[in-house]
Amino acid sequence: MDKYAVFGNPIKHSKSPAIHKQFAISLGEQIDYRAILAPIDSFEKTVSTFFEQGGKGANVTMPFKEQAFAMADELTPLAKIVGAVNTLKKRDDGTLLGDNTDGVGFVNDLLANKVVITNKRILIIGAGGAARGVILPLLEQKPAEIILVNRTAQKAKNLAQLFAEYGKVSGYGFDDLPVSDYSLIVNSTSSSMNNELPALDKKHLTCCDVAYDMFYSLTNTIFMNWVAGHNNSTKLLDGSGMLVGQAAQAYYVWHNKMPEILPVVKALKQGSLK
Repeated sequence: MDKYAVFGNPIKHSKSPAIHKQFAISLGEQIDYRAILAPIDSFEKTVSTFFEQGGKGANVTMPFKEQAFAMADELTPLAKIVGAVNTLKKRDDGTLLGDNTDGVGFVNDLLANKVVITNKRILIIGAGGAARGVILPLLEQKPAEIILVNRTAQKAKNLAQLFAEYGKVSGYGFDDLPVSDYSLIVNSTSSSMNNELPALDKKHLTCCDVAYDMFYSLTNTIFMNWVAGHNNSTKLLDGSGMLVGQAAQAYYVWHNKMPEILPVVKALKQGSLK
């Protein structure tokens, strides 16, 4: 049976083994997938040992995505731009392919939920690694524009410039963010994890069809509830679908088969994913 694993620190509460088990069952396949705690100072050794002992593929979570980037013998174009790897695949010649499936998983979740991206104006709150990972996959869906807003305006402008050759992307601080028809508003910050709100003014919610918080939660996040309080027609999504979506894309990288996302998201939200 092919062996796969997710590496992180901490890793005890990872949902990845249950998610990939569900994928394999739905596709009539059998895999051995487990969560492995990698010591902070010996991630590369731990992963190398896994592959030497027959491992076929690995997922990588915090805080090792940059180290996985450095380990890869070849990187996908997206992984090169993002500067981080969350999926490793051992190829037939023994080399490691590094990919980043976070952004594709995010977009696949949007599409699975019938969110319209093409020709729409998208506002992303935050300019860190999470935002960086989703910009190019979003641009491939041909939105009208992606606007980044961040506490430090220059950081948003710098990130926007990085993707300027791929589509229309601009960056602002919260104070100078123009009011516009933002159809999709994405919170890519960790604010909800700390039960805090980003510094976005409610005036930007008027045209919001979908609000997406990348923070995975079984209930509405503080950001989702805040949006609903000012625009009750907005569809609210948390990071559960992105979590499952990035895993589904990793499964595709390894097996060349794409599992369905929504049934696994439903099981995850219901607490029935074992």
